[in-house]
Amino acid sequence: MSKKVVLLGPYPPPHGGVSIYVKTLFEHLKARGLRLWTYGDREVRGPQVRFMKEKRRELVPLILREGRGARVADCTHFLLEYPSALVPAWLTLKRLLGFEWVKILHDGSLPSRHAAFKPARRTLFRLAAGGVTEFVVVSEELARWLREELRVTQPVSVVKSLLPVARGEGDGLSAELEAATADYTRRARRVCSVGAFLPEYGFLHAARAVERLRRETGEDVGLLLLDGDFAADAAYREEVLRGRGWVTVLKNVAHADVFRLMRRSHAFVRGFGPESYGLSRVEAIWAGLPVVATRAGETRGMLLYDFGDVDELARQLKRALSGGHAPATAEWADRYTREAEENLKAITAKLF
Repeated sequence: MSKKVVLLGPYPPPHGGVSIYVKTLFEHLKARGLRLWTYGDREVRGPQVRFMKEKRRELVPLILREGRGARVADCTHFLLEYPSALVPAWLTLKRLLGFEWVKILHDGSLPSRHAAFKPARRTLFRLAAGGVTEFVVVSEELARWLREELRVTQPVSVVKSLLPVARGEGDGLSAELEAATADYTRRARRVCSVGAFLPEYGFLHAARAVERLRRETGEDVGLLLLDGDFAADAAYREEVLRGRGWVTVLKNVAHADVFRLMRRSHAFVRGFGPESYGLSRVEAIWAGLPVVATRAGETRGMLLYDFGDVDELARQLKRALSGGHAPATAEWADRYTREAEENLKAITAKLF
């Protein structure tokens, strides 16, 4: 009898990169028998789906009922990246039930955050890391950190998080989205960014760069911020939006609509500092946009700047909007499509 394979992680909404990854991977592999144990803002139903309204409270009973001997591919944040009091129970059940714990690690900020962990969290992290059966990471940097700095003894594989996705064919938006973006789409030049209202996502840098372009060029440049809404800093949000009526904010936009909104834009900015891969960067290239991005995660075919350098961001954004971007977007789109197919084959081989 083949081993039960479970994908454990968030499901959109909210529409963060990990939840999109989980949704996409499940859609590709559910025909192979992949089970989904998930949580999010909206209940998900299906014959192979177990939805948890209270993930920390419901996970232990779920794995007691259905986890014996399973291979669990974990994309959560609360068992390793932000280890919680659930870790000892999880590890005890792993021994009792004999399930495998495949940790799929997406969080590029973990190495820097780990250095600042307080003793209790550091202890939980050490316990969790020691209990993982196998690591799958989305970047070479995370693999190096695990092997060379943490010196883990378990297998560590690199499989990037880029997977084949439906790209929102057609340009039609709902009446609600058409109304919400009316101000943005009437702008002469349009810049889109994806992230959250947290300083590390660089929304303020993008707003300041667009503000500079508006002042220096006299062009009516609009900025669309697609807020994943998985976390927010209210004071930071107010600072980003204050006095900038040309900024449009949308929350929890469906993945297919993100592609449609990108295609109504002229450039894309990804300002995240501790990027591990950066799915939205490649999705923007798939949508035909020049991409201006931080020097972190995936950078091929993109115009780059250092996180926080608004001067360089404004220069690169001006270059992108002028059509003077060097990367051949169509060629990179084809290359990323091939790599996405290869990644799907690689992660499938890891799970089954």
